[in-house]
Amino acid sequence: MWLRFTSHLYVRIWLAVVLTVAVLTFSVGWAWRMSTDAQPPIREVLIRNASGDIIGSAQTSADRRPGQDLNFQVQTTDGRTLDVHLPRPKHPPGSSFWLRPPFGFFWTLLLVGVAVALAAYPIIRRLTLRLEALQRGVERWGSGDLSARVSVQGQDEVAFLAERFNNAAERIETLMDSQKALLNAHKNLLANASHELRSPLTRIRMGLELMSADITSPQRIEISRSITELDQLIDEILLASRLDSGQTDNEPMEVLDLTGLAAEECSRVNAELTAELRHASDTDDAHSLQLRGSPRLLRRLLRNLLENAKRYSDGDVTLALSQSGNTAQPTAVIRVNDHGPGVPAGQRERIFEPFYRLPGASERDGGVGLGLALVKSIAERHGGSVRCEDNPGGGASFVVELPIHLQA
Repeated sequence: MWLRFTSHLYVRIWLAVVLTVAVLTFSVGWAWRMSTDAQPPIREVLIRNASGDIIGSAQTSADRRPGQDLNFQVQTTDGRTLDVHLPRPKHPPGSSFWLRPPFGFFWTLLLVGVAVALAAYPIIRRLTLRLEALQRGVERWGSGDLSARVSVQGQDEVAFLAERFNNAAERIETLMDSQKALLNAHKNLLANASHELRSPLTRIRMGLELMSADITSPQRIEISRSITELDQLIDEILLASRLDSGQTDNEPMEVLDLTGLAAEECSRVNAELTAELRHASDTDDAHSLQLRGSPRLLRRLLRNLLENAKRYSDGDVTLALSQSGNTAQPTAVIRVNDHGPGVPAGQRERIFEPFYRLPGASERDGGVGLGLALVKSIAERHGGSVRCEDNPGGGASFVVELPIHLQA
C-alpha cells in the first residue's frame, strides 16, 4: 500500500518538500543551540558597593560542569569573607516535562513539519492534477479513442506537453479518417466493379452455351472453368465487401440445425460427416447441434472449408461436429480434415489473409485466396474463431469454434 501511495508524482514532490524543510529546520535549531551553548561560562565575579567601587572579587572553579550551581567565596577589601551562591535557574512551576529542553525543540520541529506538510500538499496536488489529466487523456487515446484530448492550462512544461499531445492526436486522427475513407472508397469501387462484371459474365456464359462447338472440347472446358472461377471471385468479393462494411450486421439470425447444414454441404462434395454430440437430457436429438446464427453465412463457411479441403486433398474429406465447454458456455466445434500436403506452421496465420495463397500454388488448382478469409470473417461475425492444425492422419485440419447461443 505504501509503495503504491508513493508511486504518485505529487506524493514524491510533497515528501521532498516536507523532508527538505524538516532538515532545514533541524539544522537551524541545532546551530542555534550550539551557538548558545558555546558562550563562555562565568569565570570571575566582581562585587561593588553603592558608589560603584569594587570591594571584592572571586574566581570560579575551572572544573565546573555546565548546568551546575555557582558557589564561591569573595574576599572584600575590609577583610570580610562572603559566601556567594548563584543557583541554576529553575523551570516555571507547572511547566510540562515534554516542553523542557531538549524536548521542546523537537516539538517545535514537529509542529513546523506538520505546518509545512499541510501547506505544501494542496499546492503540490494542484500542480500534479494536470499531469494526471494528461495521463488519463493518453490512456483514452491509447485504448482506441482517437478523439481524446486534454485541456491546456498555464504556460509551463505540462501545458506545452498537453498542447503537443493534442496536435499529434489530431493529426493521427485525421490520417486515420482519411485512410478509412480511402479504404471504404476502394471497397465500394471493388464491390461496384464486381457487381457490374456479372452482366458481361452472364452474356459470355450464354454465348458459350449457344456455341456449336463440342461440349467435351478442351477449349470449351477451359473457358467454362474460367467463367466459374470468375463468378466465384465476384461472389466472394461482394460478400467480403459486405462483411467489412458491416452490411451483414442486419443479417437475420435464427436458431438453426448446424448438423443439417453440414450434411447438405457434405453431400455436395461427397465428404464424410461425423458427429459426437452430448446433450443434457435424453429427449434431445442426439444428432442435432443447434445454435443461433445466419444460415446463409454459416452455409458459406462450411462450403468454403469443404471446397478448400477437396481442392487440395489426395483422399477423403471429413467434417466432424462436436461440442466443448461447460453447460453454461457450450461451444460448437467444426473440424474439416483433408489428406493433402498440409500447411507449413509459418503459413497457418497468413492463409486467412485476403488473396493470400501458399507459395507454389498453381492457378489451375483453383481458388482466389478469399475463401479462408471469408471463413474467418464469418466465424468472428458469430463470436467464434478459426485456426489451422495438423491432421493426425496427414494433411491439414481446419477448426472452427462457435459459441452456442439459442436466445436472441
